[in-house]
Amino acid sequence: MSRIVAENMLQGGESVQFYDQRVQQAMEMSQASAYSSPTLGQMLKRVGDVRKEVTGDETPVHRILDMSDTQSISSHSLPFVLSFNNLTYSVKVRRKMSFPAILRQPAAGVSTGDPVAGENLFSNTKFLLNNISGEARDGEIVAVLGASGSGKSTLIDALANRIAKESLKGTITLNGEPLDSRLLKVISAYVMQDDLLYPMLTVEETLMFAAEFRLPRTLSKSKKKMRVQALIDQLGLRNAAKTIIGDEGHRGVSGGERRRVSIGIDIIHDPIILFLDEPTSGLDSTSAYMVVKVLQRIAQSGSIVIMSIHQPSYRILGLLDRMLFLSRGQTVYSGSPMNLPHFFADFGHPIPDSENRTEFALDLIRELEGSPGGTKSLVEFNKTWENTKRSNENPGTLTPTHGLSLKEAISASISRGKLVSGTTSDIHTSPASMVPTYANPFWIEMVVLSKRSFTNSWRVPELFGIRLGAIVVTGFILATMFWQLDDSPKGVQERLGFFAFAMSTTFYTCADALPVFLQERYIFMRETAYNAYRRSSYCLSHAIVSLPALIFLSFAFAAITFWAVGLVGGFSGFLFYFAIILASFWAGNSFVTFLSGVVPSVMLGYTIVVAILAYFLLFSGFFINRDRIPPYWIWFHYLSLVKYPYEAVLQNEFDDATKCFVKGIQLFDNSPLGNVPNALKEKLLSTMSNTLNVQITSSTCVTTGADILVQQGITDLSKWNCLWITIAWGFFFRVLFYFSLLLGSKNKRR
Repeated sequence: MSRIVAENMLQGGESVQFYDQRVQQAMEMSQASAYSSPTLGQMLKRVGDVRKEVTGDETPVHRILDMSDTQSISSHSLPFVLSFNNLTYSVKVRRKMSFPAILRQPAAGVSTGDPVAGENLFSNTKFLLNNISGEARDGEIVAVLGASGSGKSTLIDALANRIAKESLKGTITLNGEPLDSRLLKVISAYVMQDDLLYPMLTVEETLMFAAEFRLPRTLSKSKKKMRVQALIDQLGLRNAAKTIIGDEGHRGVSGGERRRVSIGIDIIHDPIILFLDEPTSGLDSTSAYMVVKVLQRIAQSGSIVIMSIHQPSYRILGLLDRMLFLSRGQTVYSGSPMNLPHFFADFGHPIPDSENRTEFALDLIRELEGSPGGTKSLVEFNKTWENTKRSNENPGTLTPTHGLSLKEAISASISRGKLVSGTTSDIHTSPASMVPTYANPFWIEMVVLSKRSFTNSWRVPELFGIRLGAIVVTGFILATMFWQLDDSPKGVQERLGFFAFAMSTTFYTCADALPVFLQERYIFMRETAYNAYRRSSYCLSHAIVSLPALIFLSFAFAAITFWAVGLVGGFSGFLFYFAIILASFWAGNSFVTFLSGVVPSVMLGYTIVVAILAYFLLFSGFFINRDRIPPYWIWFHYLSLVKYPYEAVLQNEFDDATKCFVKGIQLFDNSPLGNVPNALKEKLLSTMSNTLNVQITSSTCVTTGADILVQQGITDLSKWNCLWITIAWGFFFRVLFYFSLLLGSKNKRR
């Protein structure tokens, strides 16, 4: 009998090494043990209960659990049978047509045959799955094999509800009842072929965050830690528990360990059904064997494990319970690995004793695919062989369901410790209502997501350092370029240029937010596909995590430039200047975040961001006043994100109606008369006074701050209104980001 064990330090410092006893390879014994092995949840409950009875504390101290007394934990395991019948999935493929072929007509009296449904002159139908049938039982590993393009991943996607219902034909049932998509999301897990993990989190942290998402709030923190520690030992990751995942720039765990971590985050809630898309792809033979060995333990705990695999080794073949060979979307063999030699011997191609069974089968299938008749003969033989086997099969060997409905079977599994994500064992409810849509409330999800993002970002300080350096360098250049501007007409023009460049710079420096979600997109899609958390929780946590950095950057830029340039308003003016810069960063960051949810790649995103921000600056009112913008472009002026902070800082600077910026002879500055002697300018002022009957001297104020605002066309909004509108733009783009996630993260084939 197998032992599932853990490794930890006991009180007193004694280290106890736990081990996993090798299970017998015979199919009968493996299947029998599958129905008597306890779940991970049961074992953890026993550890916690014993610990609490002895010490009054349920803090995890892992010990050896002998599985020989499993009858004390539960009675005979109630089975689950996932059946799929006549699954068919097709796609439209464009024909490669030449112009003469289009014009070519059939000869007189020659019939072209009945057209195939869905085909026309420009497209034909390609069947990726063609009447695929089979079943998978708990306690077993079902492997889907075939060459590239045979339909392995498509079948896994079909079973995991990753193909739209209107596109997939056939039936999928669990214990004879149709499988509801909402129910499937909670009782199953899907492990993608690519390892999508946060690189700067350790193995233990990655699994702990998965536990925070998938396990309910009612489960104490110590029990969640206990579950993670037991899972680390079950996955064989004890030595790598404190190692970061790593990426191209940071050394981390090995490829096999990464794959096992990917499996671990999806089985943390002990699902009934586990789907895996080529979990051994890219691994060496030893790592691949360890991964499948872990899957065998998961199956023996009472789960259905279905995976696609390209070409298993001899050792891996001994761990598999059922095999399903596909060729161009059709079944060419379905059954036990032990029956494979008999099948091909009856087909007329016996497997030599010295050859790997699967390698021989795959080579023969490829050879048949290249022949004129294809694999049609093998497909037909498989149907005949299946019918013969079914007619000779003893009805008593079929998996019993004990006369229980699906909801009763799920209830029994929940009582045995499966599905610990806040499920209920009330059999009077429907199967879908027995499991909650999400394990935790909204605010718990938001806190956990924020904590994970902070942890991952905190370990890459160079990214924030580069952003801060760019802001400091830009602020320093602006401060020294526009050092202590005066109140002359030239000073006014220089202030306008400074404000336009400063406000546009805040938006351009937000472009670095573009890769953040693009790098997390597929992690987000994997986690939300099976309801780890709400999309709204992700959006809010994404905004919350960005705020501290934006506040710090805004303060740094405002402090460097405000007094160095000589802006007016004192401390209250500085606070508003800081607030409008922060609002600009917020709006720009939200705008770029929204684009990251729409565009597919970083390069395309940067191109769009730069182009749109250039348009925003063009229509902001700096290059051309609002009154001079053509009527057919005025709408873009009000959509410009730069317009509102630009007008706000101008009003913050020039809203004093008593402050003069143009006096007497300064009236001639920025004109051809600007270089004439002052005495001549005074005579010109005297002549103008006599003509206009207005006394104008060299000290007479000609233009105040209010006049400058009128000249710039800034008359319809106050500075506070501009501030609130800028902030509102940020929230608006966050809402659009949410809808882009809602509509764009449907991870299903059409």
